[in-house]
Amino acid sequence: MSDDGSKATDGRATDAPAGSGAVTASIEALFSEDRTFPPPEDFVARANVNDRSLHDEAAADVLAFWARQADALDWVRRWDSVLEWNLPFAQWFVGGSLNVSYNCVDRHVLAGRGDKVAFYWEGEPGDARTITYGELLDEVQRFANVLKGLGVTRGDRVCIYMPMVPEVVVAMLACTRIGAAHSVVFGGFSAGALRDRINDADAKVLVTADAGWRRGKPSPLKPNADVALADCPSVSGVVVVDRCGTDPDMVEGRDWWWHDLVPAADPACEPEAMGSEDLLYLLYTSGTTAKPKGIMHTTGGYLTQVAYTHKFVFDLHPDDDVYWCAADVGWVTGHSYIVYGPLANGATSVLYEGTPDHPARDRWWSIVQRYGVTILYCAPTAIRTFMKWGTQEPEKHDLSSLRLLGSVGEPINPEAWMWYALHIGGARCPIVDTWWQTETGGIMISPLPGLTTTKPGSATHPLPGISAEVVDDDGNVVEVGGGYLTISQPWPSMLRGIYGDPDRYAETYWSRFPGRYFAGDGAKLDEDGYLWLLGRVDDVMNVSGHRVSTTEVESALVDHPTVAEAAVVGANDETTGQAIIAYVTLKGGQEPSDERGEDLRRHVATRIGPIARPKTLVFTDDLPKTRSGKIMRRLLRDVAEGRVLGDTTTLADPAVVEEIARRAAAAPAEG
Repeated sequence: MSDDGSKATDGRATDAPAGSGAVTASIEALFSEDRTFPPPEDFVARANVNDRSLHDEAAADVLAFWARQADALDWVRRWDSVLEWNLPFAQWFVGGSLNVSYNCVDRHVLAGRGDKVAFYWEGEPGDARTITYGELLDEVQRFANVLKGLGVTRGDRVCIYMPMVPEVVVAMLACTRIGAAHSVVFGGFSAGALRDRINDADAKVLVTADAGWRRGKPSPLKPNADVALADCPSVSGVVVVDRCGTDPDMVEGRDWWWHDLVPAADPACEPEAMGSEDLLYLLYTSGTTAKPKGIMHTTGGYLTQVAYTHKFVFDLHPDDDVYWCAADVGWVTGHSYIVYGPLANGATSVLYEGTPDHPARDRWWSIVQRYGVTILYCAPTAIRTFMKWGTQEPEKHDLSSLRLLGSVGEPINPEAWMWYALHIGGARCPIVDTWWQTETGGIMISPLPGLTTTKPGSATHPLPGISAEVVDDDGNVVEVGGGYLTISQPWPSMLRGIYGDPDRYAETYWSRFPGRYFAGDGAKLDEDGYLWLLGRVDDVMNVSGHRVSTTEVESALVDHPTVAEAAVVGANDETTGQAIIAYVTLKGGQEPSDERGEDLRRHVATRIGPIARPKTLVFTDDLPKTRSGKIMRRLLRDVAEGRVLGDTTTLADPAVVEEIARRAAAAPAEG
């Protein structure tokens, strides 16, 4: 590290900053003649995986393969059997015991790496902290003892409702140290959503903060928590981080300040030896009913797979890399690839509190330059937003430290993939487009960057050890063409059920195609065997008997040079069953008009076919998004069908959807 905290390049990267005038390669120059992107030779030479040995090993004996991955962890007691499979219930590494916090922190310190940086943390206002593995261990042990002092014991549940501050990682690891399961609730959720999750988990303690910084202002958390806790009888204690100095109400005997309890706590706490199948955490996700599903993840199998995937998908070299997953810990991406996978592998990571556009739209790129980030993992929504803002933002900074880019959360359209590769990766960084879910726990489908020739927009192939197949309506395996993405064999980080509702687990995930986990996503296989994700099947529209993917229409729209972002939904239509409704944000300098709308309709029809031509096209300055950047298509469907708008409390800007509704009412529709 240099004196200013940045990481010097070591000759693997080009001297030119990504997106700068020095990058003269055209988009076409990124690819071979068949529009594929082979890994760069210099990347392959030092990659963790640059041949098919992992695939061959997994194909020969998949259980032995997973056992070898588990052996990378430190076990208190080695398992008796690798897998016990009673469809749809799996148990992995049965009889084995280990502790997650020990594997994520202690073992690195005991190996003499206590001074290694675990996190470079940066708050939105610009305050920063550097946290070593030794410092992290001290905080985790102290807070584990705080939880014990509040009556938390092995098997209890602790709810965490926090901004992106280091204390959220400490709280998660402290729970794992004493054998309590945590339930992290995204800080953008409302009091009602928090209440429902606390009550479903029967949580004993809540860990929160007064607020978190959001676009220069405190975004309240403790006031929301107080509203929720009025109907949460299980909670007996609340620990509050004073992040923004907003002086919230504190209930005597229930509420405690972090800064009062943690420094005074005992600095030593022995880790509990947990069974491999003991509950590690709950994470709630939406379903087809109003009640959120408490997805259950357990200890040994989950940690095995997230450590394995983090090491190989991101080609991690822990002594050289500075890794940044730009998600929020409130989602599964944050659990697996901010906390557990990176820490198990001894990585140095960046943790950022705020938004990409505060105080300016180049905030991310200033962070990449400042800390010498080598690996960046983010969502396509963010990439398309950066496209809309223009190349001048990344051009302000030297991004030459980057050597690998990743995408997560939804299928990435080819134009965004190529923009990411050229203007952020400088035409030199492989892109790992990853598919997985809250339910799968870890990455399932992804390129291996030192081995896989990629295609823009394709997640490519299942990882070694993963059996993903596309099937048709009758459950027959599809060799070429579209269908439903399924998993045919158990995997270590798979969900173990829905908390308190095993029948719902079996019905939701295993009933559509007997013997197969149905992911809820559509996919297609091309002639080369590459997988292309098409989004949720409930986002597949039936137009005059033809199946049209919202993702494909969105990709076609964003492919147009005037379009920055698009969201597509299906609305009920008396004639065609469903009509395609498109919401489009134009790039800067482009003006909406009826002629522009007709041009975009023709463009979609040309790219996909006349059946995919949007019936209605609504121009909007922005799309309704959660604070994490996810487009709320449910609200767009409400607008399209003239329904009363649903809950807008999780939106970054609730006023956006009202403006869209006004414009949609005035938008012309084709006959």
